Amino acid sequence: MVWTGTWVSDRLGIELAGDDELRGLLGLALRRNPKRAHLLVSGVLGKHVPQHPSVVHDHGVGLGRRVRALLGADAAARAVVLGYAETATALGHAVADGLESAPYLHSTRRPVASVPSAGGFEESHSHATTHLLLPEDPAFFDRGGETDRGPLVLVDDEFSTGNTVLNTLRDLHGRYPRDHYVIVALVDMRAPGDAGRLAAFAEETGARIDVVAHARGTVRAPEDVLARGLRLVEEQDSRTAGTPAHRRPAAPPTRLELGWPAGLPDGGRHGFTPDHRARLREALPAMASRIIDGLGGPEQAGRVLVLGFEELMYAPLVLARALEETGLDVRFSTTTRSPVLAVDDPGYAIRTRLTFPAHDDPADGPGERYAYNVAGGGFDTVLAVVDSAADTPALHAPDGLLARLGTAAPRVALAVVPAHTPAPRTSDRQEPTVLPAPLRGPDFSSYEPDDVGWLLQDLSAVRLEAPVEEREEAVQRGGAHYAESLPVEYQPTAEYQELYREALAGSAGRIARAVGTVTELVLAERSPRPVLVSLARAGTPVGVLMRRWARHRHGRELPHYAVSIVRGRGIDANALRWLAAHHDPADVVFVDGWTGKGAITRELADALAEFPGFDPEIAVLADPGSCVRTHGTREDFLIPSACLNSTVSGLISRTVLRADLVGPHDYHGAKFYRELAGTDVSRAFVAAVEARFDEVTDAVDQQVKESASADRAPTWEGWAAVERISEEQGIHDVNLVKPGVGETTRVLLRRVPWKILARRGADADLAHIRLLAEQRGVPVEERDDLPYTCVGLIHPRYTRGATGADGKAVGSA
Repeated sequence: MVWTGTWVSDRLGIELAGDDELRGLLGLALRRNPKRAHLLVSGVLGKHVPQHPSVVHDHGVGLGRRVRALLGADAAARAVVLGYAETATALGHAVADGLESAPYLHSTRRPVASVPSAGGFEESHSHATTHLLLPEDPAFFDRGGETDRGPLVLVDDEFSTGNTVLNTLRDLHGRYPRDHYVIVALVDMRAPGDAGRLAAFAEETGARIDVVAHARGTVRAPEDVLARGLRLVEEQDSRTAGTPAHRRPAAPPTRLELGWPAGLPDGGRHGFTPDHRARLREALPAMASRIIDGLGGPEQAGRVLVLGFEELMYAPLVLARALEETGLDVRFSTTTRSPVLAVDDPGYAIRTRLTFPAHDDPADGPGERYAYNVAGGGFDTVLAVVDSAADTPALHAPDGLLARLGTAAPRVALAVVPAHTPAPRTSDRQEPTVLPAPLRGPDFSSYEPDDVGWLLQDLSAVRLEAPVEEREEAVQRGGAHYAESLPVEYQPTAEYQELYREALAGSAGRIARAVGTVTELVLAERSPRPVLVSLARAGTPVGVLMRRWARHRHGRELPHYAVSIVRGRGIDANALRWLAAHHDPADVVFVDGWTGKGAITRELADALAEFPGFDPEIAVLADPGSCVRTHGTREDFLIPSACLNSTVSGLISRTVLRADLVGPHDYHGAKFYRELAGTDVSRAFVAAVEARFDEVTDAVDQQVKESASADRAPTWEGWAAVERISEEQGIHDVNLVKPGVGETTRVLLRRVPWKILARRGADADLAHIRLLAEQRGVPVEERDDLPYTCVGLIHPRYTRGATGADGKAVGSA
């Protein structure tokens, strides 16, 4: 028999090395995913490849029995099992079956308003990255209490890099520490370096970590496999474009009544106890009989595929096994979110693909879903099993799942399991709300998808820009807020671009040191499992770099999001609600590029008064205003990302807050300037700084050591200096004084400044300031007593773009 990885292996040079069982367990396919070229396709998981339900269930039960033997009866009786959405929900449940007495929970991507989150984490390589933990029992992970917590068993289909497991362990160990973890997977495909990171976590925490798998090995791939894989997907798409899919008349589906026991959960989304397991086992034979009767008996049913629905895998699996035990010829598989290339070749694991719209009103919005290897599978009947939340008009639409199944099999049936929704309970945590998932590159921003998730809405199609003078005149006349429109993006001259490149070359090491210092301080002092939340957009390149440092130095994959904060109007409340639903607010660390006088620091503190649990202190790269404790440096130096606008910030505009565009349940908006891709340096900026990480490691360690013993309490010296300058210059409004290199650069790029004050002798950090000032006709005054490297001034009477303390334009005299 041809191995179902041959097609990919021959074309991309990918090899599976390890135990002899690997090729029997895994095939290969190509992902439609910019993060990873290949997909390991399990033949025994019941996700992409239809398989005998007994084979699928027995593989999980067998792993559970091995875990039970490893733990011993006493420890196994105290264990809890956690599976991963969406591919391992049934596998984890089957492992819990093998343990017999263990309660089970799987992560989910479906928030439920009545269930506070018990945690969350990111799966960086996944097509949908964010996982929620929503147990109905708030003490699920605390079984046995602080002094007697039993082992935690984490189950995934494959253990590849270990990033997802490490993210989970760090999150849960910080909340519910215990001394024993067991990682379970069908296959352990970690490279030696990845195995070392798990050992390092065990040493760091003092916990024992065991790994149980059916087979072990590694994936060997060329360095350019991602680029080659993407090209190969494009080639295959071009070959099949315009080819009409085979269609047969879709017969109307038969709806079957299961008689699902009242109050029995449909799976492990909110927890599944041993009592639930016993009730389900007792009810399965009767439900199988109803299905067979509804299909007209075994002969009329013929060869049957029981098709589960995304995370809903276990209920369809055990129903399929119950049918199999009656003698019916049954296979089991599940629909999925994951986009995978289909190639009709016996040496390829995904032969056919059915595409249909999502039909459960997903929290992250509409999108395509898939059923693989159903068409051409020779099935006489396809029984789709969904939960009641997914039994929507979209399921029954002409282009919906049931209609698509009707093109693949002569007969389609539908069984609906009641979706279990826990009763509301009080909690001092923020409740999850159904808000859109973060936007990610390449669809929104030019950063890597796992570098940052933007909690913004895409306003790219809306005309918001005007020339600086024209825009600010309109703002002044109507008293409109500066965040209601956008300035035209400054397009740097060749001379200015050369200054940027020189500045980056000269300061990359200095920035790397500050990045390393602030990241190490966050890890040591703020949270063992920080969630970085940058203030868009100046903070976003810093957040990306902090995330890269944590990965480079510690193998940590820190979640990173970008949110909007608007002076005079506060932070995006809906973004905070999303964060509270998906992460512990205590773990959130707000990140910005630099402080000037500390206006945003104060704005954030005021805004968070209505959101208890969030720490208002910002972590910044540079704190020349002495406004925060957590900083990389207090020097006022040129951070080259301040020299440009969107082209160094993922091609994202300033954020926009306008009533006709941003409703009460919307995120603030921003634009993605795709048309500026030719001048984008966002990734290059990050790469240039990241390339200096190794050389600054010792300096960072020394700086962190010194910072730990230093008095870093904010003195607000910057605010006092700004007040003095405001009075000296006759401005009488601190919001019209923009201190520091970063803020002065912003004034020159976006506003109509009055003049620039520059510290005499600070030429190294001011070349771009002088060039911009010359281009704009703005005078530069040299000062000896300036506490900052430079300060930008906006005159309240003579500048049309002046803005006051409330963020609104000041009228001209």
